[in-house]
Amino acid sequence: MSRKKVLFLIGSPNQTTQMHQIAQLLEDEFEPYFSQLYYDGWQRPFYKFLLWTGGLNKTIVTGKIKEKADKYLAEHGLKNDFEARVYGNTYDLIVCCSDVVVPWPLVRTTKTVFVQEGMTDPLNFWARQVKRFTRYPILAIGTALNGMNNCCDVYCVASEGYREHFARVGVDRDKLVVTGIPNFDNIERVRHNDFPHRGYVLVATSDLRETFTPENRPKFIRECARIANGRPLAFKLHPNEELPRAVDEIKEHAPPGTLIFTDGNTDHMIANCVELITQYSTVVYVGLALGKPVHSYFDVDDLRRKLPWQNGGTSARRIAAICRGFAHFEGSGPAFLRRYRAEEFADSSPADSSLAVH
Repeated sequence: MSRKKVLFLIGSPNQTTQMHQIAQLLEDEFEPYFSQLYYDGWQRPFYKFLLWTGGLNKTIVTGKIKEKADKYLAEHGLKNDFEARVYGNTYDLIVCCSDVVVPWPLVRTTKTVFVQEGMTDPLNFWARQVKRFTRYPILAIGTALNGMNNCCDVYCVASEGYREHFARVGVDRDKLVVTGIPNFDNIERVRHNDFPHRGYVLVATSDLRETFTPENRPKFIRECARIANGRPLAFKLHPNEELPRAVDEIKEHAPPGTLIFTDGNTDHMIANCVELITQYSTVVYVGLALGKPVHSYFDVDDLRRKLPWQNGGTSARRIAAICRGFAHFEGSGPAFLRRYRAEEFADSSPADSSLAVH
């Protein structure tokens, strides 16, 4: 019997590795293919216009980040069906890492499962105007309006706090299920690492300027130095930043001896720090889960409510089970989730009652 075909839509390194983890757990029954996020159908001309004008140059769908995703697929021997135009497949399931950019003809005719990638961008004034007056969440330039399209059948999210968030943005509540998310569900493991530095205040920057958000970076650097208060200071720069500019600014405005990292394992750096300073970055959850003092442009109490479920690294398995079950289910996403929750509750024991509440 031929295996069912599933298309995983990928983007950033985090999105790509999460999708790969899920795909590996489905390979016994499904033939996995991958594609960078793309638009198709009636919105495609608008998407092509944004590409042509450079409006998407700093986003994950093109440029350096797309190159990283393509390289990852090649290195791991994964089938790259870019824009579903390479292999001529008919897909039984699509697994999305975003519903901001989706291939509408496929999504309307194929079962879809959404997997939250990580922290969503702030629902700022511009994003609220985009949501109110347009049908194009991509105009928010980021992940603030993930969920606005409400176009997937099932939405797998990181926590109860994020279930409430996605419902507010526009997802039907009966489509939402808390599974945890890969890469952020077993943070305790990063304590064991070989990163050589310890005892510093770590600053994990965001690509605000690259995504058209105003920022006074020199002022931010000076504030980081104030928080460090004489303790060693280290910066880990966002991979989408214009690095020469960012490095020069740190050298000018930070104390002498400040460490600057343009690559490396950010989670390990956080595990070895004594305090974490972020802007709009998912890595703040690593600091919170490890009990570090953290700073963020987000409300930290709200972040604690949204902290991804720490389930010992089982999120990929849970999401794969949903993908497998839904692909064989004759009915809607909400109907499937009602059955899934009933079976999950029945299978949970008093010793593992946490399953029942998720």
